[in-house]
Amino acid sequence: MGDNVSGHPLLLPPSRTLAADEGLMKLNERASRLCERIVQELELLRITVHQHASGSRVLDFGVDARGGLEAGRRLAEVCLAGLGKVDFFAGEGSGRTPAVSVRTDYPVAACMASQYAGWQITHEGYFAMGSGPMRAAAAREPLFETIGCRESDSVAVGVLETSQLPSQAVCEEIARKCRVEPEKLTLLVARTASQAGTVQVVARCVETAMHKLFELGFDLNLVESGFGVAPLPPVAGNDLTAMGWTNDAILYGGEVTLWVHGDESELRRLGPSVPSTSSRDHGRPFARIFEHYGRDFYAIDPLLFGPAVVTLLHLDTGRRFRFGRTAPDLLRESFGAGTT
Repeated sequence: MGDNVSGHPLLLPPSRTLAADEGLMKLNERASRLCERIVQELELLRITVHQHASGSRVLDFGVDARGGLEAGRRLAEVCLAGLGKVDFFAGEGSGRTPAVSVRTDYPVAACMASQYAGWQITHEGYFAMGSGPMRAAAAREPLFETIGCRESDSVAVGVLETSQLPSQAVCEEIARKCRVEPEKLTLLVARTASQAGTVQVVARCVETAMHKLFELGFDLNLVESGFGVAPLPPVAGNDLTAMGWTNDAILYGGEVTLWVHGDESELRRLGPSVPSTSSRDHGRPFARIFEHYGRDFYAIDPLLFGPAVVTLLHLDTGRRFRFGRTAPDLLRESFGAGTT
Protein backbone atom coordinates (compact mmCIF):
# COMPACT_ATOMS: atom_id res chain seq x y z
CA MET A 1 0.00 0.00 0.00
CA GLY A 2 1.26 3.46 -0.81
CA ASP A 3 1.68 6.35 1.60
CA ASN A 4 0.25 9.85 1.32
CA VAL A 5 2.30 13.02 1.53
CA SER A 6 1.88 13.26 5.31
CA GLY A 7 3.51 9.89 5.81
CA HIS A 8 0.36 8.11 7.06
CA PRO A 9 -0.92 5.00 5.29
CA LEU A 10 -3.67 5.68 2.81
CA LEU A 11 -7.12 4.36 3.71
CA LEU A 12 -8.10 2.63 0.49
CA PRO A 13 -11.30 0.91 -0.56
CA PRO A 14 -11.04 -2.83 -1.29
CA SER A 15 -8.41 -3.68 -3.87
CA ARG A 16 -10.85 -5.73 -5.93
CA THR A 17 -13.21 -4.17 -8.43
CA LEU A 18 -16.59 -5.38 -7.27
CA ALA A 19 -18.35 -5.47 -10.63
CA ALA A 20 -15.47 -7.38 -12.23
CA ASP A 21 -15.13 -9.90 -9.37
CA GLU A 22 -18.86 -10.46 -9.08
CA GLY A 23 -19.09 -11.13 -12.79
CA LEU A 24 -16.74 -14.12 -12.26
CA MET A 25 -18.89 -15.73 -9.58
CA LYS A 26 -20.80 -18.05 -11.91
CA LEU A 27 -24.19 -16.74 -10.90
CA ASN A 28 -26.12 -19.28 -12.95
CA GLU A 29 -24.09 -22.20 -11.61
CA ARG A 30 -24.73 -21.03 -8.04
CA ALA A 31 -28.45 -20.72 -8.71
CA SER A 32 -28.51 -24.09 -10.44
CA ARG A 33 -27.10 -25.77 -7.33
CA LEU A 34 -29.86 -24.19 -5.25
CA CYS A 35 -32.43 -25.48 -7.74
CA GLU A 36 -31.12 -29.03 -7.38
CA ARG A 37 -31.66 -28.84 -3.63
CA ILE A 38 -35.17 -27.49 -4.20
CA VAL A 39 -36.01 -30.39 -6.53
CA GLN A 40 -35.15 -32.78 -3.71
CA GLU A 41 -37.85 -31.16 -1.56
CA LEU A 42 -40.73 -30.61 -3.95
CA GLU A 43 -43.44 -32.04 -1.69
CA LEU A 44 -42.14 -30.26 1.40
CA LEU A 45 -42.10 -26.93 -0.45
CA ARG A 46 -45.47 -27.62 -2.13
CA ILE A 47 -44.12 -26.88 -5.58
CA THR A 48 -44.26 -28.89 -8.79
CA VAL A 49 -41.82 -29.47 -11.63
CA HIS A 50 -42.62 -29.68 -15.35
CA GLN A 51 -40.18 -30.76 -18.03
CA HIS A 52 -40.71 -29.94 -21.69
CA ALA A 53 -39.78 -32.36 -24.48
CA SER A 54 -36.84 -30.07 -25.26
CA GLY A 55 -35.49 -30.65 -21.75
CA SER A 56 -36.22 -27.22 -20.25
CA ARG A 57 -37.38 -27.46 -16.66
CA VAL A 58 -40.11 -25.29 -15.14
CA LEU A 59 -40.59 -25.14 -11.36
CA ASP A 60 -44.05 -23.92 -10.36
CA PHE A 61 -43.82 -22.00 -7.08
CA GLY A 62 -47.21 -20.32 -7.23
CA VAL A 63 -49.13 -20.48 -10.50
CA ASP A 64 -50.97 -23.79 -10.15
CA ALA A 65 -48.87 -25.06 -7.24
CA ARG A 66 -49.66 -24.07 -3.63
CA GLY A 67 -46.15 -22.99 -2.70
CA GLY A 68 -45.79 -21.22 0.64
CA LEU A 69 -43.54 -19.02 2.73
CA GLU A 70 -40.51 -21.28 2.59
CA ALA A 71 -40.98 -21.70 -1.15
CA GLY A 72 -40.99 -17.91 -1.45
CA ARG A 73 -37.83 -17.60 0.65
CA ARG A 74 -36.04 -20.16 -1.53
CA LEU A 75 -37.34 -18.49 -4.68
CA ALA A 76 -35.97 -15.13 -3.53
CA GLU A 77 -32.56 -16.61 -2.74
CA VAL A 78 -32.35 -18.22 -6.19
CA CYS A 79 -33.27 -14.83 -7.64
CA LEU A 80 -30.25 -13.44 -5.76
CA ALA A 81 -28.10 -16.22 -7.30
CA GLY A 82 -27.33 -17.54 -3.84
CA LEU A 83 -25.39 -14.38 -2.97
CA GLY A 84 -27.96 -13.15 -0.46
CA LYS A 85 -29.95 -14.48 2.49
CA VAL A 86 -33.67 -14.00 2.98
CA ASP A 87 -35.43 -14.43 6.33
CA PHE A 88 -38.75 -13.79 8.08
CA PHE A 89 -39.33 -12.06 11.40
CA ALA A 90 -42.06 -10.29 13.34
CA GLY A 91 -42.25 -6.65 12.30
CA GLU A 92 -43.03 -3.62 14.40
CA GLY A 93 -46.44 -2.35 15.49
CA SER A 94 -49.24 -3.72 17.63
CA GLY A 95 -50.19 -6.30 15.00
CA ARG A 96 -46.61 -7.59 14.63
CA THR A 97 -47.04 -7.89 10.87
CA PRO A 98 -44.62 -10.45 9.39
CA ALA A 99 -41.67 -8.89 7.63
CA VAL A 100 -39.05 -10.03 5.15
CA SER A 101 -35.35 -9.28 5.48
CA VAL A 102 -32.62 -9.63 2.90
CA ARG A 103 -28.87 -9.23 3.22
CA THR A 104 -25.96 -9.51 0.81
CA ASP A 105 -22.25 -8.77 0.68
CA TYR A 106 -22.38 -8.76 -3.12
CA PRO A 107 -25.10 -6.23 -3.96
CA VAL A 108 -24.01 -5.51 -7.54
CA ALA A 109 -24.06 -9.16 -8.62
CA ALA A 110 -26.92 -10.32 -6.39
CA CYS A 111 -29.27 -7.39 -6.88
CA MET A 112 -28.38 -5.71 -10.15
CA ALA A 113 -27.02 -8.54 -12.31
CA SER A 114 -29.50 -11.09 -11.02
CA GLN A 115 -32.50 -10.02 -8.91
CA TYR A 116 -33.58 -6.88 -10.76
CA ALA A 117 -36.62 -7.62 -12.94
CA GLY A 118 -35.13 -5.97 -15.99
CA TRP A 119 -36.11 -8.46 -18.70
CA GLN A 120 -39.63 -8.31 -20.14
CA ILE A 121 -40.33 -11.75 -21.58
CA THR A 122 -42.73 -11.54 -24.53
CA HIS A 123 -43.31 -14.36 -27.00
CA GLU A 124 -46.42 -15.17 -29.01
CA GLY A 125 -48.82 -13.53 -26.57
CA TYR A 126 -46.96 -14.71 -23.45
CA PHE A 127 -45.75 -12.08 -20.97
CA ALA A 128 -43.64 -12.29 -17.83
CA MET A 129 -41.20 -10.13 -15.91
CA GLY A 130 -37.88 -11.93 -15.97
CA SER A 131 -35.25 -11.80 -13.27
CA GLY A 132 -32.57 -14.04 -11.82
CA PRO A 133 -29.07 -14.83 -13.08
CA MET A 134 -30.26 -15.71 -16.59
CA ARG A 135 -30.17 -11.93 -17.12
CA ALA A 136 -26.39 -12.01 -16.78
CA ALA A 137 -26.24 -14.78 -19.37
CA ALA A 138 -28.40 -12.87 -21.84
CA ALA A 139 -26.92 -9.44 -20.90
CA ARG A 140 -29.59 -7.76 -23.03
CA GLU A 141 -30.06 -4.69 -20.81
CA PRO A 142 -27.99 -1.51 -21.15
CA LEU A 143 -27.06 -1.58 -17.46
CA PHE A 144 -24.67 -4.46 -18.12
CA GLU A 145 -22.53 -1.99 -20.07
CA THR A 146 -21.88 -0.30 -16.72
CA ILE A 147 -21.93 -3.06 -14.11
CA GLY A 148 -20.24 -5.81 -16.09
CA CYS A 149 -21.18 -9.20 -14.59
CA ARG A 150 -21.90 -10.75 -18.01
CA GLU A 151 -21.77 -14.53 -18.03
CA SER A 152 -21.12 -17.21 -20.59
CA ASP A 153 -22.13 -20.44 -18.93
CA SER A 154 -23.48 -23.89 -19.74
CA VAL A 155 -26.62 -23.41 -17.61
CA ALA A 156 -29.16 -20.62 -17.13
CA VAL A 157 -31.61 -20.07 -14.28
CA GLY A 158 -34.38 -17.50 -14.34
CA VAL A 159 -37.34 -16.33 -12.25
CA LEU A 160 -40.59 -15.37 -13.97
CA GLU A 161 -43.30 -13.24 -12.38
CA THR A 162 -46.42 -14.23 -14.31
CA SER A 163 -49.78 -15.98 -14.00
CA GLN A 164 -48.96 -18.55 -16.71
CA LEU A 165 -46.35 -21.26 -16.94
CA PRO A 166 -44.07 -20.82 -19.98
CA SER A 167 -44.57 -23.08 -22.99
CA GLN A 168 -41.79 -25.03 -24.65
CA ALA A 169 -41.54 -22.31 -27.30
CA VAL A 170 -41.07 -19.63 -24.63
CA CYS A 171 -38.39 -21.71 -22.92
CA GLU A 172 -36.57 -22.28 -26.19
CA GLU A 173 -36.58 -18.55 -26.94
CA ILE A 174 -35.19 -17.72 -23.49
CA ALA A 175 -32.52 -20.41 -23.82
CA ARG A 176 -31.50 -19.04 -27.21
CA LYS A 177 -31.06 -15.54 -25.80
CA CYS A 178 -29.08 -16.93 -22.87
CA ARG A 179 -26.90 -18.89 -25.32
CA VAL A 180 -27.54 -22.26 -23.66
CA GLU A 181 -29.17 -25.46 -24.86
CA PRO A 182 -32.88 -25.74 -23.89
CA GLU A 183 -32.15 -28.70 -21.59
CA LYS A 184 -29.79 -26.48 -19.59
CA LEU A 185 -32.52 -23.92 -18.75
CA THR A 186 -34.43 -23.89 -15.45
CA LEU A 187 -37.23 -21.38 -14.86
CA LEU A 188 -38.86 -20.75 -11.48
CA VAL A 189 -42.34 -19.29 -11.82
CA ALA A 190 -44.84 -17.65 -9.45
CA ARG A 191 -47.66 -15.20 -9.85
CA THR A 192 -47.55 -12.11 -7.64
CA ALA A 193 -50.84 -13.11 -5.98
CA SER A 194 -49.34 -16.16 -4.30
CA GLN A 195 -47.43 -16.69 -1.08
CA ALA A 196 -44.14 -17.37 -2.84
CA GLY A 197 -44.64 -14.58 -5.35
CA THR A 198 -45.43 -12.04 -2.66
CA VAL A 199 -42.33 -12.98 -0.67
CA GLN A 200 -39.93 -12.81 -3.62
CA VAL A 201 -41.17 -9.35 -4.66
CA VAL A 202 -40.96 -7.87 -1.16
CA ALA A 203 -37.43 -9.32 -0.85
CA ARG A 204 -36.35 -6.77 -3.49
CA CYS A 205 -36.02 -3.83 -1.08
CA VAL A 206 -32.19 -3.68 -1.28
CA GLU A 207 -32.37 -4.01 -5.04
CA THR A 208 -34.65 -0.96 -5.29
CA ALA A 209 -32.12 1.15 -3.41
CA MET A 210 -29.27 -0.13 -5.57
CA HIS A 211 -31.18 0.53 -8.77
CA LYS A 212 -32.07 4.04 -7.64
CA LEU A 213 -28.39 4.78 -6.93
CA PHE A 214 -27.53 3.41 -10.37
CA GLU A 215 -30.08 5.71 -12.01
CA LEU A 216 -28.67 8.65 -10.05
CA GLY A 217 -25.19 7.94 -11.42
CA PHE A 218 -23.56 6.62 -8.24
CA ASP A 219 -20.67 4.20 -8.70
CA LEU A 220 -22.13 0.92 -7.43
CA ASN A 221 -18.65 -0.52 -6.96
CA LEU A 222 -18.53 1.65 -3.84
CA VAL A 223 -21.36 -0.29 -2.19
CA GLU A 224 -19.95 -3.16 -0.15
CA SER A 225 -23.02 -4.66 1.55
CA GLY A 226 -26.75 -4.22 1.84
CA PHE A 227 -29.46 -5.10 4.36
CA GLY A 228 -33.16 -4.42 4.00
CA VAL A 229 -36.48 -5.14 5.67
CA ALA A 230 -40.04 -4.66 4.47
CA PRO A 231 -43.46 -5.76 5.74
CA LEU A 232 -45.02 -8.81 4.15
CA PRO A 233 -48.50 -7.91 2.87
CA PRO A 234 -51.41 -10.36 2.72
CA VAL A 235 -51.73 -12.48 -0.40
CA ALA A 236 -54.05 -10.54 -2.69
CA GLY A 237 -56.98 -11.98 -4.60
CA ASN A 238 -55.55 -10.99 -7.98
CA ASP A 239 -52.22 -10.01 -9.49
CA LEU A 240 -53.11 -6.34 -10.00
CA THR A 241 -53.91 -5.86 -6.31
CA ALA A 242 -50.84 -7.90 -5.38
CA MET A 243 -48.66 -5.60 -7.48
CA GLY A 244 -50.00 -2.63 -5.53
CA TRP A 245 -49.52 -4.20 -2.12
CA THR A 246 -46.01 -5.50 -2.77
CA ASN A 247 -44.91 -2.15 -4.18
CA ASP A 248 -46.38 -0.33 -1.18
CA ALA A 249 -44.56 -2.67 1.20
CA ILE A 250 -41.25 -1.36 -0.16
CA LEU A 251 -42.22 2.22 -1.05
CA TYR A 252 -43.84 2.97 2.32
CA GLY A 253 -42.43 0.31 4.66
CA GLY A 254 -39.05 -0.74 3.28
CA GLU A 255 -35.92 0.24 5.20
CA VAL A 256 -32.52 -0.34 3.64
CA THR A 257 -29.00 0.07 4.98
CA LEU A 258 -26.03 0.18 2.63
CA TRP A 259 -22.37 0.09 3.65
CA VAL A 260 -20.51 2.35 1.25
CA HIS A 261 -17.24 4.05 0.36
CA GLY A 262 -17.06 7.29 -1.58
CA ASP A 263 -17.12 11.04 -1.21
CA GLU A 264 -19.37 12.14 1.65
CA SER A 265 -20.49 15.24 -0.21
CA GLU A 266 -21.84 13.00 -2.99
CA LEU A 267 -23.70 10.88 -0.44
CA ARG A 268 -25.30 14.00 1.03
CA ARG A 269 -26.21 15.22 -2.45
CA LEU A 270 -27.67 11.99 -3.80
CA GLY A 271 -29.05 10.56 -0.58
CA PRO A 272 -32.32 12.53 -0.45
CA SER A 273 -33.25 11.26 -3.93
CA VAL A 274 -32.89 7.56 -3.08
CA PRO A 275 -36.02 6.94 -0.95
CA SER A 276 -39.52 7.08 -2.38
CA THR A 277 -40.20 10.30 -0.46
CA SER A 278 -38.27 12.15 -3.18
CA SER A 279 -41.05 11.54 -5.70
CA ARG A 280 -43.94 13.84 -6.57
CA ASP A 281 -46.12 10.70 -6.65
CA HIS A 282 -45.30 9.73 -3.07
CA GLY A 283 -48.24 9.78 -0.66
CA ARG A 284 -50.87 7.51 -2.26
CA PRO A 285 -51.17 3.73 -2.44
CA PHE A 286 -49.48 2.40 -5.55
CA ALA A 287 -52.75 1.05 -6.97
CA ARG A 288 -54.22 4.55 -7.02
CA ILE A 289 -51.09 5.98 -8.62
CA PHE A 290 -51.17 3.24 -11.25
CA GLU A 291 -54.80 3.97 -12.11
CA HIS A 292 -54.10 7.73 -12.18
CA TYR A 293 -51.61 7.16 -15.00
CA GLY A 294 -53.96 4.93 -16.97
CA ARG A 295 -52.09 1.79 -15.88
CA ASP A 296 -49.02 3.01 -17.74
CA PHE A 297 -46.18 1.87 -15.48
CA TYR A 298 -43.64 4.01 -17.32
CA ALA A 299 -45.65 7.22 -16.82
CA ILE A 300 -45.08 7.04 -13.05
CA ASP A 301 -42.34 9.28 -11.69
CA PRO A 302 -39.19 7.09 -11.64
CA LEU A 303 -38.13 8.67 -8.34
CA LEU A 304 -40.98 6.81 -6.64
CA PHE A 305 -39.27 3.44 -7.01
CA GLY A 306 -37.13 3.31 -3.90
CA PRO A 307 -37.51 2.09 -0.34
CA ALA A 308 -39.17 4.29 2.27
CA VAL A 309 -35.93 4.79 4.20
CA VAL A 310 -32.28 4.53 3.13
CA THR A 311 -29.35 4.68 5.53
CA LEU A 312 -25.84 5.00 4.14
CA LEU A 313 -23.05 3.90 6.48
CA HIS A 314 -19.69 5.28 5.40
CA LEU A 315 -17.04 2.60 5.86
CA ASP A 316 -14.11 5.01 5.84
CA THR A 317 -15.37 7.54 8.39
CA GLY A 318 -18.08 5.74 10.36
CA ARG A 319 -20.58 8.48 9.59
CA ARG A 320 -24.26 7.64 9.10
CA PHE A 321 -26.62 9.33 6.62
CA ARG A 322 -30.34 8.57 6.88
CA PHE A 323 -32.96 9.69 4.37
CA GLY A 324 -36.71 9.20 4.00
CA ARG A 325 -39.48 8.01 6.32
CA THR A 326 -41.92 5.13 6.58
CA ALA A 327 -45.66 5.68 6.15
CA PRO A 328 -47.57 3.16 8.31
CA ASP A 329 -50.90 4.90 7.70
CA LEU A 330 -50.50 4.40 3.95
CA LEU A 331 -49.69 0.73 4.51
CA ARG A 332 -52.88 0.32 6.53
CA GLU A 333 -54.83 2.05 3.77
CA SER A 334 -53.21 -0.14 1.14
CA PHE A 335 -53.35 -3.54 2.85
CA GLY A 336 -56.77 -3.04 4.45
CA ALA A 337 -58.30 -2.22 7.80
CA GLY A 338 -56.75 -3.96 10.76
CA THR A 339 -53.32 -4.39 9.14
CA THR A 340 -50.35 -2.57 10.63
